[in-house]
Amino acid sequence: MEDLTMNKHRTFHSELYDEMYKEASGDDTREDFWRKQAEKVHWDRFPETILDDSNAPFFKWYPDGMINICYNAIDRHVVEGRGDQDALIWDSAYTKSTKKFTFSEVQDRVSRLAKILVNTFEVTQGDRVLIYMPMIPEAAFAMLACARIGAIHSVVFGGFAAPELSNRIDDCKPKMIITASCGLEPNKIIRYTPIVDEALEISKLTDLRRLIVQRHDVVFETKLNKDLYLDYYELMAETETGIDCVPVPANQELYILYTSGTTGQPKGIVRDTGGTTVALNYIMDIVFNLQIGDTWFSGSDVGWVVGHSFIVYGPLIRGTTTIFYEGKPVMTPDPGAFWRIVEQYKPHSIYCAPTAIRIIKKCDYNGEYIKKYDTSSLKSILLVGERCDPDTINWLEDKFPDVLLNDTWWQTETGWPICSNYGNLHAFPTNPGSCTKVVPGYVVEILDDDNVPVDPPQLGKVSIKFPLPPSFMLTLWGNDEAFKEKYFSDSPGYYTTGDAGYFNDAGYLHIMTRVDDVINTAGHRLSTGRFEEVVNEHPHIVESACIGVWDTVRGEQPVALVIPATGAEFNPEDLKKEIIAKVRKDIGAFARLGGVLIVTRLPKTRSGKILRGTIKSIANKKHFKVPATIEDETVLKEIEDALATLAG
Repeated sequence: MEDLTMNKHRTFHSELYDEMYKEASGDDTREDFWRKQAEKVHWDRFPETILDDSNAPFFKWYPDGMINICYNAIDRHVVEGRGDQDALIWDSAYTKSTKKFTFSEVQDRVSRLAKILVNTFEVTQGDRVLIYMPMIPEAAFAMLACARIGAIHSVVFGGFAAPELSNRIDDCKPKMIITASCGLEPNKIIRYTPIVDEALEISKLTDLRRLIVQRHDVVFETKLNKDLYLDYYELMAETETGIDCVPVPANQELYILYTSGTTGQPKGIVRDTGGTTVALNYIMDIVFNLQIGDTWFSGSDVGWVVGHSFIVYGPLIRGTTTIFYEGKPVMTPDPGAFWRIVEQYKPHSIYCAPTAIRIIKKCDYNGEYIKKYDTSSLKSILLVGERCDPDTINWLEDKFPDVLLNDTWWQTETGWPICSNYGNLHAFPTNPGSCTKVVPGYVVEILDDDNVPVDPPQLGKVSIKFPLPPSFMLTLWGNDEAFKEKYFSDSPGYYTTGDAGYFNDAGYLHIMTRVDDVINTAGHRLSTGRFEEVVNEHPHIVESACIGVWDTVRGEQPVALVIPATGAEFNPEDLKKEIIAKVRKDIGAFARLGGVLIVTRLPKTRSGKILRGTIKSIANKKHFKVPATIEDETVLKEIEDALATLAG
């Protein structure tokens, strides 16, 4: 069994978890459990039917209920006397601006914006509204205003290029677009209106009307068609009163969120309203241990599912103050950006990608910036986006010995964590490299290639058994057949996550890599995650990506691309030899690396996932499409040049 370590001053009571897991995931108790969870949110008509599983995989939770998620996120707290509590804190590291909005103030802005959508833009229930916005408060107001009237919002990450924006427009066919004059990046301004105009030209929808938030302190657009671009602040000033929330069926689509993963065309993942309200209230409690009046910081963006679930809807439903951050973990202005946020606003927890922590670690390995700020409010640091390597967990544990470290695993498709530690059930011992235990409500099994469950600790396909819990995606927008084919055809009766992993003897789940990234070398199936955790343990390495390169003898030859720590002193050839020797010693002679390539960056999505498939295609000289989600396409040239040296 692997070593389990424990943060100081924390207790461990597995019986609380065991009892809840049995109730939430058991065939005879599941519906009663989710009925009790539904009672914790506000319904306009409480459902009599809890689960309709008659048409799997199209599971319907609370199908005869009526609800409004905006009411649960905003109005309910005002009605219950919490109108003066801060609901949202906006902090822009770029403009050095800070604004706070109480629940009453958010209710006022959202209800008036909803009225504008109805009266000026003629948006009705079921219409789609595309939101192309930076991390400014109006982005959250726009999402909530759509939900208030039963419109379906589709948030597109601000800064996506026009062709990708056009793809999403063509697919969801929005009634209108809400945008801003610009978004900000370190030392760069991205003007949004030319991108929107070009996307609509491509889509042949040049007459589609747009509501624009003019960022007067950064970029003020003066040459806009006033019939097409209506000014947000002007209309808000003219609208003195708002409108009430509209009850909608629980299975009414709440939003469409497009994801292309690391390859392929965008897929419009559809999430429901009722199940999402219930599931987010539940998970904010048992995993994140957030209660009314707490403050919460998620360092993500509303363009991703983390932003939907855990910047906007989840915290607000829970009655928590959410921090809306426009900035980066470094360069805005330094590696102390997150710790400054903690000192200034006293959040209970941080939720961010492992990439963010690795970047901070790379720039501030000794934690000098951490020492500059008071971080005593932190009870937990939670990680999301991709597997966190053990070395990064160990670094965090050294710097935050009294804080619960929680590596959560989930997907855009699921909407909330599949596997996690538990802030409100007493924490499990930490197992670096593992996302701990399956969240009550899911049944996760490891399957072999013949779809037969395997025993620990065998590596296999991580699969979720039917029925799927509340807030799991309803379908792919306009494409039920693709939904069934992509996610359910491989393993009947299961949702195919696409990840490979294993359970250890203690029941801890380890997500090691995507199924397609398993390296088959000399008859052995090895995960890229295992290679990377060994490589990252080297004191000079802060991050790595391992791939399989075709080899006529061994099938695939593992190759590691490594990023050294800033300021590390080493001889490149000696470093390569040390890493090769370490992999051989820690994994085995059969796992010998075919090369170690030193690089300064790795290609990643904007949400922090390493694009291993793209790297592998470059290495094996296969055609590939540059993913629309790539953070910086220029890095591919460095990777291509580094991989070219393998031939020599």
